[in-house]
Order: sequence, then C-alpha cells, then structure tokens
Amino acid sequence: MFEDIIGFIRDQYPGVETIPLHAPVFPGREKAYLEECIDSTYVSSVGPFVEAFEKALADFVGSRHAVAVVNGTQALFVALKLAGVEGGCDVLTQSLTFVATANAIRYAGAQPVFIDVDEDTLGLSPRALEAFLQSHAVISAGRLLNRTSGRPLAACLPMHTLGHPCRIDEISRICTEWGVPLVEDAAESLGSFYLDRHTGTFGRLGVFSFNGNKIVTTGGGGIIVTDDEALARRARHLTTTAKVPHPWEFLHDELGYNFRMPNLNAALGLAQMESLPRFLGHKRALAGRYAGFFEGTGWRFVQQPAAGMSNYWLNALLLDDEPQRDAFLRTTNEAKVMTRCLWRPMHMLDLYRHCQTGALPVTESLYRRLVNLPSGVFL
Repeated sequence: MFEDIIGFIRDQYPGVETIPLHAPVFPGREKAYLEECIDSTYVSSVGPFVEAFEKALADFVGSRHAVAVVNGTQALFVALKLAGVEGGCDVLTQSLTFVATANAIRYAGAQPVFIDVDEDTLGLSPRALEAFLQSHAVISAGRLLNRTSGRPLAACLPMHTLGHPCRIDEISRICTEWGVPLVEDAAESLGSFYLDRHTGTFGRLGVFSFNGNKIVTTGGGGIIVTDDEALARRARHLTTTAKVPHPWEFLHDELGYNFRMPNLNAALGLAQMESLPRFLGHKRALAGRYAGFFEGTGWRFVQQPAAGMSNYWLNALLLDDEPQRDAFLRTTNEAKVMTRCLWRPMHMLDLYRHCQTGALPVTESLYRRLVNLPSGVFL
C-alpha cells in the first residue's frame, strides 16, 4: 500500500524527482515588487510595502488592524505581552504544537500549561479546557489563579493545527466566562475559516506566520491582528524599539524590540497575497484528491472539521500505530517523497517536562499515528 501512495503522490507532482513537503512558489509580481523596493532604497523596516502588506492581510482576514513583524514567534511573544502576560503567570495552551507556541510563552516570562486536543480538529479541546478550569481555577483577590501553581492564569493560546480550525467559538465563550484573555496562534491557518469567520479574529489578538513553508511567505515574517486600535498602536510602538516620534532625537520611553518587518519582506508578501486565492484553490483541490484516494483504505485522511473551512496547509493521514507510522516515513523518504510526523508534543520535550498538564491521551495518540503528506502548490 505504501508504494501505491508514493505513486499517487508522484502523479500530483509530475516531473519532480524529490518531492518536498511544502515549497514556496512565486507566480506573480514578486520580482517586480522586490526590484521596486531595491530601486527605492527602502529595504529596511520603513517603506510603503510594509503598510500595503499589512492592509492586504487585514482586509483578507477581516481584522481592523495588522502589525507586521520579523517572524511568527516574535509576533506571538508581543501578542502575549499585549494581552497582559508577564513573569510569574500561567498560559493555557496545547502540547500538540510547534515549539514556537510554548517558547513565546517562556519569552514573556510565563509558564505553559498543556491541555489536550480534539482528534477531529487537532486543536485545543474546549471540553478539556473547561474541565481544567473547573478543577484548577480559583478567584482570589479579584484574580483568576491556578490553584495548583498559585500563579495567575493570564491567557489562553490555542493553535489551529496544520491549518484546521479548532472549535474557537467554544474556546472564546469559555475564555469570556472565566475572564481569560484569548490569543490565537493562527500561524498555519491563513485562508481558514470557522463559522464563516477567519481564524485569528476570535480573540483579542491573533498571529500569522509567513515562514518559507507557509502558504504565503515573506521569507521570514509574522503579523499581529486585532480589532483594538489601542492594542495595535502599542504593538507598533513596542516592535519599533519603543521609539517616540521626533524629527531628529532618538527618544525611547520603555523597553522595546527591533521586530518590525523589513520593506523587502513585505514586498514579497504583498505579491504573494495577490496569489493567495489561487493558492488556496489548488490546495483544497489537492486535499480533495487525497481524500478520494484514501477513501475505503481504513486510514483516515484528516479533513476540515464541521463548521470549518481549512486551508489544508499540510495534508495529514492517520495510520494505525507508531511502528506503522515509522515504516511509512522511512519508505516514503527513501523514495524521495518528503513526509513528516507531527512535532513531538511539548510535554515530551526535556525543556517542558516540568510543566503542568491535563490528561493528554488524544495528543499522544495523534503524535504516534499522524503523518504529513506533500502539500505544496504545483503550478
């Protein structure tokens, strides 16, 4: 059966000897915009492409404000700070995520608390979140505390895994009821919707990534979206070294960060945004072909959840167990078809083994069974 899968994948990428997991494509005005950027000499974090890219992204996802920064990890870090996360706090998140999610929490001086995910969405489980809060949350002196650690519960940070929307409406409701600020890690989900609303727009802040393996790439980059004008203004200030505008003086009124996206990267991103609808159409068509191929095989191709529309950033297949997963990965990669397992869950990494967790049976099952299939746009 593995050989049949390899053959099917090769049919999707004719003429490609080594099939990557997700390579970028540049079919539009990328070169023209980059040349324009270079000719203008505005190649750093000041230039018209930054503002144009921010507007294009905000318009696409339906957010009032967008602030572009150097990468998605730093976007998460700044978003958490804007939400009030600081040293000595806890942040509720999922263990089944890329390490940047947990790292951003630690950069802010807080500790991650790992909650289980739902198998159909691959994202944070509202039921597990509510159960954790009912068991561990207590209000003391007007603050919501984690009775186990004694630290304030400062935020909830769910992630839309592989581009599939989690049950973000239920998560948002729970966070509102408990008074926990919601920040969305939408790094992988540009072009994904839940209940006809774009991911990243359900919480106080959302974050997207434009790394080289994302649907839209700026080479390296991230963006913070919010409907709150004050938060957006503060995001711009913090990520521009907290510099106070002045004709010639260098005045900085607090500890800031040199995180703003360069004009060069934004020029690339703007051209990519112009092709995004075309990219999404190709990716959804590829996912449909995968779904048809695996129907009746006994293995489950991961499809968009009910009430969701996924961008299918990385297509995924659920196998029977870990030995079968490893055999699949070995066979496909030896055949020059790049496949990958999910990230090792955060609670299994040495640097996060000390963190508090809920029960994580779904997280551990998915890690041992799920593989990612080649998912790049082929034009």
